[in-house]
Amino acid sequence: MHDSSHLPLTIAKERTPPLPLNCSSPRRGARCICGPVSASSLLLLLLAACLTQAAFAQTALTWQQVRDKFEAANPTLRAGQIGLQESKTLEVTAYLRPNPTLTVSADQLDFFNSNPYRPLQYLFPSAALDYLHERQNKRELRLESARQGTGIAQSQQTDLERTLIFNLRQSFVQTLQAKAVLALATENLAYFDREIAISRNQYRAGDIARVDLDRLELQRVQYESDFQTAQVNLRSAKIAMLALLNDRTPIDSFDVTGPFAFADRVLPLEEFHNAALEARPDLKAAVQAISKAETDHRLAVANGSTDPTFGLDFGHNPPISVYLGLNVNIPLRIFDRNQGEKARTEIDIKHAESLRDATQAQVFNDVDSAYVMLVGGANLLRPYQGSEGYLQRSTRVRDDVAFAYQHGQASLVDFLDSQRDYRAIQVAHINLVGAYLSAASQLNLAVGREVVQ
Repeated sequence: MHDSSHLPLTIAKERTPPLPLNCSSPRRGARCICGPVSASSLLLLLLAACLTQAAFAQTALTWQQVRDKFEAANPTLRAGQIGLQESKTLEVTAYLRPNPTLTVSADQLDFFNSNPYRPLQYLFPSAALDYLHERQNKRELRLESARQGTGIAQSQQTDLERTLIFNLRQSFVQTLQAKAVLALATENLAYFDREIAISRNQYRAGDIARVDLDRLELQRVQYESDFQTAQVNLRSAKIAMLALLNDRTPIDSFDVTGPFAFADRVLPLEEFHNAALEARPDLKAAVQAISKAETDHRLAVANGSTDPTFGLDFGHNPPISVYLGLNVNIPLRIFDRNQGEKARTEIDIKHAESLRDATQAQVFNDVDSAYVMLVGGANLLRPYQGSEGYLQRSTRVRDDVAFAYQHGQASLVDFLDSQRDYRAIQVAHINLVGAYLSAASQLNLAVGREVVQ
């Protein structure tokens, strides 16, 4: 951004030195009339000094520091991490073995015979232990399915983080943009106040009419409005970022810093396509869903097999002191062979494959759309760059017309038009840089990782 304290004055063939801030050269050889700087300028300088002191009193956070704070404190992200831990506990449940069954019985209790005082004389105690044996690797398949479910949950958590990081990046860019707009509004207001101070001196010397001075002072309302609006927008952007960070830091003590500029380094589209296919977590989750569906189908087939129950029993049956018995219980799966689950899981494989194809198409669509926005923003910004770009030209025109107006070689209308053109060009450039950085964030979201800084 141009520093208004060093204004290039390049208008006339016959050059004169730049005027002091509170001095104007009268028209056509009249003597120089000097006067004090306006009270509004002093107030603005005092405000700038206070803002500078506040800036030195606080530590501005870089993008990496903001991201680290976000990952540590954002409640939505932490809730997703807790859900991931819950998913991991399902792996323990899936690999548990069936519990054995212990049956204890006491038969032939005699309370109704002729000797009621000996009810245990014919007691027949026994115990039985049964255990279900799972065949065809059911337990291993359940564990594999649970682990694949955890992998999907991990990818979904990464996808959630990707979306939240995009929101954070957008808020970060908006804060930098609001700071740039505020800096421009401060510079414009200070510059215009200096011009008004010079015009007041000219009015006192009789070099300009009262109506010209009034028109200049009325024009200041626009710059004051820009300044106040920029302050409100900056505070709003900081509030939004603090909400994402779950931070209760006072707004005046919170600040961010980072490059707010256009870097003309756009890679070919195909590189972004390849990076997105490797990095997009939602696409990875869709591929993992296919593997899980295939595992669930194998588990459904295994669940259609017969699982025998082995039993062991022992007891006391006079005249046999202790006896031991073995038994096997084999269900006859004549009607229920888990046909429904077999069919459902087989269909689910095709469903997961279709979702994978749809997600992949969405990935390419996201990358293409973000890339077009990025390239379009870069094309709009290129004419603003360089020594002959719009920024330098608008600054040169403003300073030259201001110099000419002070020396009676330009009209008030030309002076005001040059001021408006400068303001419009500078604001347009800041907005275009913000749009370009937002498009870069959108492309990072589409790819799944930061490919454009």
